[in-house]
Amino acid sequence: MSSLSPAGLQSRAAILGPGIALCAAVAGGAWLIAKLEERLFTYAVIEAVVLALLAGMLIRILWIPTSRFAPGITFTAKPLLEFGIVLLGASLNLRLLEEAGFRLFLTVLITTSAALGVGIVIGRKAGLTTGLAILVAVGNAICGNSAIAATAPVIKAKKEEVAAALSLTAILGVGIVIALPHLQPIFGLNDGQYGILAGLSVYAVPQVLAATFPVSAVSGQIGTLVKLTRVLLLGPIVALFAYLYRDQDDTARTRFSLRRYVPWFVTGFLLTSILRTIGIIPDSIGDYAQDVSKVLTIAAMAALGFGVDIHVIRKTGGRVAAVVLGLLLLLVALGLILIQAFGL
Repeated sequence: MSSLSPAGLQSRAAILGPGIALCAAVAGGAWLIAKLEERLFTYAVIEAVVLALLAGMLIRILWIPTSRFAPGITFTAKPLLEFGIVLLGASLNLRLLEEAGFRLFLTVLITTSAALGVGIVIGRKAGLTTGLAILVAVGNAICGNSAIAATAPVIKAKKEEVAAALSLTAILGVGIVIALPHLQPIFGLNDGQYGILAGLSVYAVPQVLAATFPVSAVSGQIGTLVKLTRVLLLGPIVALFAYLYRDQDDTARTRFSLRRYVPWFVTGFLLTSILRTIGIIPDSIGDYAQDVSKVLTIAAMAALGFGVDIHVIRKTGGRVAAVVLGLLLLLVALGLILIQAFGL
């Protein structure tokens, strides 16, 4: 019986439905809490993605999902997440690189590369596994949750590694949102320079908005531009790790195959961003795709949480926090140096 026939689709839905519904319910609760945070604090202090992950982990302490839910949870954690990453590309316009200008793009490239390299090195020195060190470095260097979620499958990271990188990086990222505005008068930064600093150092796009727009509209606009320029590096970075972590059998083959080395969702991410840039995907559709991508990512994090043993994370929590803090300080310091060096 073909899986594409009505009976096949119905059977597939019956198998996947319970797990998907469970993840959707947790994701919906996380989304509502994040919206409540926005009403109370003007932005979500802890984003819905992180809330869904934490909720899944906490539920698992009290109740481990039975085999009835397993297929849907697995489907939500991987294929749906990968599709969400493809949709994320439709929200990005590559002309941001042109708008940023060469010096600003070079600043982003230097800080991202430094955070990535230093993050992996100090993560390993701190005793983190290679996978966890990479996830923490990628999350802080590029775009937080999306970068961690996109990189995890290509480096074959464990669920506990993803959970530790996501939760601790996001929570500590709140601290820099609160502290960063106090640096503006200390270092004599104008609103534009402060926006650059925030865009270079703050963990996620919503946190950049929270750290900049209360200062001024100029800071918010420039901070968002810089942050989105960092996001544009997601595709090449994930493709690089996909190549580095390719199957050993492939190393014996001399013929290059993009399909073999680069996961389909990375190719899809780059393709949809190109289609958005040249106007085939209009802005309205791109914005809708971004919303759908966020919903799928929230559900995927709930699914991930159901498979995480919280006791495993506790063993590495302090070391992950130390690495994250070190990377945040590096990004701020390097940002301040480059703003002055390049006359931004």
